[in-house]
Amino acid sequence: MPPLPGFSDNPLRSRSDVVRATLALLRPLLQHFSPGKGRIRLPSSTGAHFDEVAAQLEGFARPLWAVGGLLMGLGSDTDPELASDITEVVKPWLDGIATGTDPEHPDYWGTMDDINQRMVEAEIVAFALLSAPEHILETYDERTKANIGNWLKSLHNLPMPKNNWRWFRVFANLARVKALGEPLDDVRDEIASDLDLLDGFYRFDGWSADGPWLTNEQQEAEVAQYEVTGRRDAVGVGRQADYYSGSFAIQFSQLLYVRFAADVDPERAEKYRQRAKDFGAGFWRYFDASGAAIPFGRSLTYRFACGGYFAALALAGIPDMPAPLESPGAIKGFLLRHLRWWATHSDDVFYPDGTMNIGYLYPNMFMCEDYNSPQSPYWCLKTLVVVALSSDDAFWASDEAPYPDFSPASALVPAPEQILCNHPRGNHHFFLSPGQFVGWPMKANQAKYCKFAYSSSFAFSVPTGPLIQQIAPDNTLALSRDGRETWAVKWKCEEVRFSKIDVLGGSSLETVTGATATWYPWGDRAVSVQTTLIPPTDQKPDWHTRVHRIRVHTPQRTLHTVEGGFAVMGRRLSDSRDLSVLEELPDDATLGWEGILEDQAQRSVLVSSAAGACGVVSETIGRQSTVSSLVAAMKPDSNTNLATQRTLIPAVENAAVGDIETGTVFFLIGNFFAISATANGGWRDDGASLKERWLNRPVVSLSDLDTDTPRIVIK
Repeated sequence: MPPLPGFSDNPLRSRSDVVRATLALLRPLLQHFSPGKGRIRLPSSTGAHFDEVAAQLEGFARPLWAVGGLLMGLGSDTDPELASDITEVVKPWLDGIATGTDPEHPDYWGTMDDINQRMVEAEIVAFALLSAPEHILETYDERTKANIGNWLKSLHNLPMPKNNWRWFRVFANLARVKALGEPLDDVRDEIASDLDLLDGFYRFDGWSADGPWLTNEQQEAEVAQYEVTGRRDAVGVGRQADYYSGSFAIQFSQLLYVRFAADVDPERAEKYRQRAKDFGAGFWRYFDASGAAIPFGRSLTYRFACGGYFAALALAGIPDMPAPLESPGAIKGFLLRHLRWWATHSDDVFYPDGTMNIGYLYPNMFMCEDYNSPQSPYWCLKTLVVVALSSDDAFWASDEAPYPDFSPASALVPAPEQILCNHPRGNHHFFLSPGQFVGWPMKANQAKYCKFAYSSSFAFSVPTGPLIQQIAPDNTLALSRDGRETWAVKWKCEEVRFSKIDVLGGSSLETVTGATATWYPWGDRAVSVQTTLIPPTDQKPDWHTRVHRIRVHTPQRTLHTVEGGFAVMGRRLSDSRDLSVLEELPDDATLGWEGILEDQAQRSVLVSSAAGACGVVSETIGRQSTVSSLVAAMKPDSNTNLATQRTLIPAVENAAVGDIETGTVFFLIGNFFAISATANGGWRDDGASLKERWLNRPVVSLSDLDTDTPRIVIK
């Protein structure tokens, strides 16, 4: 698929560059407007769970993030040629707001009389009205203005999900007041009620969950309910803090509230300013030095919306931000690096007509959500609201600050319970995530939230079916108790515990933070797994460690496990043919060496390609005589990975066959190797060969094995 001229080849350094990129993204949509300009339908027949009119409203409304920003920034400082282009390109959206809200027009969007997608798009219509009322509303007569107000008003008093959706009504009500002139008293109580609920999702350090955060008491109640009903699939509460907590929704909307509502709600606006500061102190770690974000969670077809927090931060003008976001140039650097990363990785993001496809780095329906229509990806345009700032604003006038020192090399971000890693002596940007999960039905939810590690270089994989190669268990431990016919992977878990892990070696003792969570593969709790995740160390910067204690609570006939490392491009760069399996790693092999190295005696496997090198070395403790192991470069189904169509996963398999009694305990120790050729802008060779780095393996020792908290030491 071709890249998009004006975006894919854009230097993205200045305001004019970003305006041109924004126009390049909007122009391909013009050919897909309805005759009345109130809807957009892309030429794809895939559907979402909601009705087709709502899907076409989604196509119309999502670009309003960019349209509102362009009109807000349309001032005397805008280049006359660009100003003319902006006026021409945005005109159909101004016409469409009028026809879409007109109950007598064929393009009418429909009223919001229940929980449906129209609620989501209402926030974006409201944003456009709030951003540029003088450019939009002056084109309408009084009847049209009344229609717009009535359509937004149809949200009033409706039931809504208890998650980020409440922001959509907050902004609909705010636009009724600030753009359409309705009395604040008419909506004040509803705004306060919705904001009180949203504030109830707040955790700490600026972070909110996307909905309630499951407590221990609620978790025990769910377990008790299983004993009554025998069901574990009831919709429940989860522990979920992903990009919706920041760039996609909650932080983004809080910052827009600061921009547009500080005069009517100064106290809450100040609270959101402080939350933005606290959030930014950790959120920057989700981006590497080249601008790549770590894909994690749902809605990743929104792509560069991951960087929306930085755009909203600039728009809100939050003062006194903490390092490393303490200057406009620092915020600018994070935002523009992210946009540049997407521009240079956009070859397979666009259809030949220039519109955006569903997927991450290529078209992929396996990873999308039930609520993704063909028009959904344009949520990414949230990240371009920064075009609203004039060219003399400090954001645009400042030079980009460089990427900061990622110190410490592994840092716990406590609210989302993740350990962010980017060791300066390695080249891999990723995080360890022991405890998040979603409690409601979602496609591939275990893959999106429950893997042990997520990487900006080696994106995660989603399942295509129930077999192990279809599950694509990268950074996942899969268990089977029926002879590998069916598999269970981590989903819900108990609360995470953090502890210090001793690292021996060198002239001094090093300690790193490890994370432990206990989970049950099956609802009957016949088997429990206690997993401890340990980040890279100064002595072993290319490795992280996982220790699983598997305890059998009811007798089992067999127990099989498969655990994968990072999924890496598994074909030769020159011709896309299979990588060769070799007996040894050449002494002169460098990063980019192409081949597979399997060593059954050492229980190690390494996969190396142009994208980098990933591997695993495994050890088993307990019941040695009846546990057999095998390492392999697993070939999962094509298109399971978000970023690479054809991958291999370095994996280790274990099998315990024969009667496994109650109380049996196994320890699985895995050391996982990964060096990216592209993270942080490219590999920086420190003189050590690939073979030396591969052989510089952690040695893990365990003691106090009979306790609930075995002691782990790494050498």
